[in-house]
Amino acid sequence: MAVPRSKTSKARTRRRQTLNMKLRSPTLVECSSCGNKVLLHRVCPKCGFYRGKQVIVPEAKT
Repeated sequence: MAVPRSKTSKARTRRRQTLNMKLRSPTLVECSSCGNKVLLHRVCPKCGFYRGKQVIVPEAKT
């Protein structure tokens, strides 16, 4: 069985761990009907369209 020759330093360990802890920004696409930025595979909250079809009726802002 393989045995490490020396202890892995805290700096090296933490540098490796931080690569997996990065926050990634969500992928946004433009709505095909109104141009609003929307998450992928979600109904547009502004116009209510999804894949070219009216899915919901958005609430009127008062």
